[in-house]
Amino acid sequence: MINMPNKIFYILFLCLISNAFFSQEKESRWQKLKDTKVNIYKSGPYIGVQRGQYTNFEIGFERQWKKVKWVKPQTHSLHAGISYNYINNVIGYEFGYYNKTGRADFTYGVSGIYLTDFIHSRVGIVPVIGYKLYGFHLQAGFNLLTPLANFKTVNTPFLSLRFFIMKKRNVDFVN
Repeated sequence: MINMPNKIFYILFLCLISNAFFSQEKESRWQKLKDTKVNIYKSGPYIGVQRGQYTNFEIGFERQWKKVKWVKPQTHSLHAGISYNYINNVIGYEFGYYNKTGRADFTYGVSGIYLTDFIHSRVGIVPVIGYKLYGFHLQAGFNLLTPLANFKTVNTPFLSLRFFIMKKRNVDFVN
């Protein structure tokens, strides 16, 4: 006859062995959650003001996509917009990209720009560095434009403050 401590030992031994055999069969919920990738897509208009030597008002559209991770999430964005200086009658068309790595890091970007006063025109590239918080995006940049002696009423260094209005948001879970 088996005494009580031996019965308890045999029962615990059988539980441990059965758990060891069946534990390798399935992935745990945590493993599935760890391997899941989350992508967030946002799009919508933005409004803003650019201040340098002259003041320009901006309006445009922006599309953002973000890879959500525990460490160093990445945000990418494409934007297209129009800026207008009412006093000097200068309009600008801009198309650009910026990247943000991390949650509280700076944004680094570049844009292509076309400026005209309806008589003369200039094209150029605009490197920018900025900081994004909630819907606001503060950027500092420098317009590197083609030289033209008759058309000087544009900002070279500038600060820009934009507000992004999210109209559409999609979240994708990829296993």
